[in-house]
Amino acid sequence: MNIVDSNEVIKKLINSNKMVLVYFGSKTCGVCSAMKPKVDEVLKIYPKIKSIQVDVEKSMQLSATYDIFTIPAILVFIEGKETIREARYISMQDIEGKISRYYDLIFE
Repeated sequence: MNIVDSNEVIKKLINSNKMVLVYFGSKTCGVCSAMKPKVDEVLKIYPKIKSIQVDVEKSMQLSATYDIFTIPAILVFIEGKETIREARYISMQDIEGKISRYYDLIFE
Protein backbone atom coordinates (compact mmCIF):
# COMPACT_ATOMS: atom_id res chain seq x y z
CA MET A 1 0.00 0.00 0.00
CA ASN A 2 1.57 3.26 -1.14
CA ILE A 3 1.58 6.26 1.20
CA VAL A 4 0.17 9.41 -0.39
CA ASP A 5 -0.09 12.99 0.79
CA SER A 6 -1.96 14.60 -2.07
CA ASN A 7 -5.71 14.92 -2.50
CA GLU A 8 -5.19 15.08 -6.28
CA VAL A 9 -3.58 11.61 -6.23
CA ILE A 10 -6.43 10.20 -4.15
CA LYS A 11 -9.11 11.76 -6.35
CA LYS A 12 -7.42 10.50 -9.51
CA LEU A 13 -7.21 6.97 -8.10
CA ILE A 14 -10.84 7.05 -6.94
CA ASN A 15 -12.10 8.35 -10.28
CA SER A 16 -10.07 5.94 -12.41
CA ASN A 17 -10.84 2.69 -10.53
CA LYS A 18 -14.02 0.84 -9.66
CA MET A 19 -13.03 0.14 -6.06
CA VAL A 20 -10.46 1.97 -3.89
CA LEU A 21 -9.57 1.47 -0.23
CA VAL A 22 -8.00 4.41 1.61
CA TYR A 23 -6.37 3.59 4.94
CA PHE A 24 -5.76 6.44 7.38
CA GLY A 25 -3.28 5.72 10.15
CA SER A 26 -0.07 6.77 11.85
CA LYS A 27 3.27 5.19 12.69
CA THR A 28 2.90 6.29 16.31
CA CYS A 29 -0.54 4.68 16.69
CA GLY A 30 -0.25 1.18 18.15
CA VAL A 31 -3.70 0.13 16.97
CA CYS A 32 -2.88 1.38 13.45
CA SER A 33 0.34 -0.65 13.41
CA ALA A 34 -1.57 -3.77 14.44
CA MET A 35 -4.40 -3.11 11.97
CA LYS A 36 -2.28 -2.46 8.86
CA PRO A 37 -1.19 -6.11 8.30
CA LYS A 38 -4.80 -7.23 8.67
CA VAL A 39 -5.90 -4.73 6.03
CA ASP A 40 -3.11 -6.00 3.76
CA GLU A 41 -4.37 -9.57 4.21
CA VAL A 42 -7.91 -8.57 3.19
CA LEU A 43 -6.51 -6.76 0.14
CA LYS A 44 -4.72 -9.97 -0.93
CA ILE A 45 -8.12 -11.70 -1.07
CA TYR A 46 -9.46 -8.95 -3.35
CA PRO A 47 -6.65 -8.12 -5.79
CA LYS A 48 -8.71 -5.78 -7.99
CA ILE A 49 -9.13 -3.25 -5.18
CA LYS A 50 -6.66 -0.38 -5.46
CA SER A 51 -5.36 0.83 -2.13
CA ILE A 52 -3.46 3.73 -0.64
CA GLN A 53 -2.46 4.86 2.81
CA VAL A 54 -2.50 8.31 4.37
CA ASP A 55 -0.24 9.11 7.33
CA VAL A 56 -2.43 11.48 9.32
CA GLU A 57 0.52 13.05 11.15
CA LYS A 58 2.11 14.12 7.88
CA SER A 59 -1.14 14.97 6.09
CA MET A 60 -3.44 16.64 8.60
CA GLN A 61 -5.12 18.78 5.93
CA LEU A 62 -5.84 15.69 3.83
CA SER A 63 -7.30 13.92 6.86
CA ALA A 64 -9.54 16.91 7.49
CA THR A 65 -10.69 16.86 3.86
CA TYR A 66 -12.03 13.33 4.39
CA ASP A 67 -13.44 14.09 7.88
CA ILE A 68 -11.07 11.75 9.68
CA PHE A 69 -11.34 12.43 13.41
CA THR A 70 -10.05 9.13 14.79
CA ILE A 71 -7.62 6.52 13.54
CA PRO A 72 -7.28 3.96 12.21
CA ALA A 73 -9.90 4.65 9.57
CA ILE A 74 -10.80 2.77 6.42
CA LEU A 75 -12.74 4.35 3.59
CA VAL A 76 -13.82 2.33 0.58
CA PHE A 77 -14.89 4.15 -2.56
CA ILE A 78 -16.95 2.28 -5.11
CA GLU A 79 -17.33 3.81 -8.54
CA GLY A 80 -16.27 7.19 -7.16
CA LYS A 81 -18.53 7.26 -4.10
CA GLU A 82 -17.64 6.63 -0.47
CA THR A 83 -19.56 3.46 0.34
CA ILE A 84 -17.85 2.02 3.41
CA ARG A 85 -16.42 3.96 6.36
CA GLU A 86 -15.07 2.35 9.50
CA ALA A 87 -12.94 3.96 12.19
CA ARG A 88 -11.37 3.34 15.58
CA TYR A 89 -12.72 -0.07 16.61
CA ILE A 90 -12.72 -1.88 13.29
CA SER A 91 -13.83 -5.46 12.86
CA MET A 92 -11.87 -6.86 9.94
CA GLN A 93 -14.47 -9.60 9.64
CA ASP A 94 -17.21 -6.97 9.15
CA ILE A 95 -15.08 -4.99 6.68
CA GLU A 96 -14.26 -8.13 4.72
CA GLY A 97 -17.95 -9.07 4.58
CA LYS A 98 -18.96 -5.63 3.31
CA ILE A 99 -16.16 -5.57 0.75
CA SER A 100 -16.96 -9.07 -0.54
CA ARG A 101 -20.59 -8.13 -1.20
CA TYR A 102 -19.65 -5.18 -3.38
CA TYR A 103 -16.62 -6.88 -4.91
CA ASP A 104 -18.72 -9.79 -6.16
CA LEU A 105 -21.26 -7.40 -7.69
CA ILE A 106 -18.66 -5.23 -9.43
CA PHE A 107 -15.99 -7.65 -10.58
CA GLU A 108 -17.79 -10.97 -11.10
